[in-house]
Amino acid sequence: MKAKDIRKKSQEELQKELVELKAELFKLRFQHATNQLENPMKLRDVKKSIARIKTVLRERELKGIEV
Repeated sequence: MKAKDIRKKSQEELQKELVELKAELFKLRFQHATNQLENPMKLRDVKKSIARIKTVLRERELKGIEV
């Protein structure tokens, strides 16, 4: 997901998506540990998406914007 798309979403949507991505990351890490993960790049993509969402949330927190 691109940062541009993330910025268009509301605070609630971002929080919900963050929870979903963290759960997905947990599952992927478990699969990776048991050698069942077919695409290790998925781990990287999920981590980066989490970082993007956290960055946008922090930007809004600093600006005081509740979109």
